[in-house]
Amino acid sequence: MIAKKKILAIIGSTRANSSNLKLVAKIEALSREIFDFTIFDEISNLPHFNPDLDNDHPPESVVSFRKNIAEADGILICTPEYIFSLPGSLKNAIEWCVSTTVFSQKPVGLITASASGDKANEELQLIMQTLETKFNENTTLLIKGIKGKINDQLEIVDPETLSNVLKFIAAFQDLLKQ
Repeated sequence: MIAKKKILAIIGSTRANSSNLKLVAKIEALSREIFDFTIFDEISNLPHFNPDLDNDHPPESVVSFRKNIAEADGILICTPEYIFSLPGSLKNAIEWCVSTTVFSQKPVGLITASASGDKANEELQLIMQTLETKFNENTTLLIKGIKGKINDQLEIVDPETLSNVLKFIAAFQDLLKQ
């Protein structure tokens, strides 16, 4: 039996029951045979990035966040778009990792699920390229109009979106094998 890959899912939204959290919960349910998920939904608990605090003794929440990234086989980032950009809380979390190599050569799956999402999707890919992560066009997914495509029972009600999510899961699994 092949061991499940450990995935850290980072939710870019701070909303308690966000569409992004629902989507990741659905992805977890669809892939529980191949992935072991840890969902990091405490992004709002990280302090504002301050280079003066990014020293030999950064805040404990930052140390824990970085450790979770380092110990994962792969990272899934699922985020909305706020004002044609990434949510500040997600950007803040990523900034706490820039001075490290925790993202370097780490396989990542990138999902932007929002009303539109084009700009945040581009921005997230640029940031992940800068951090030298491993991803490809098949491990990135843009889902426009997410609120109408997943319900409270975690059912993806749009057949095209469900098909795209299943393709994404397969591509992410392939990336983790490389």
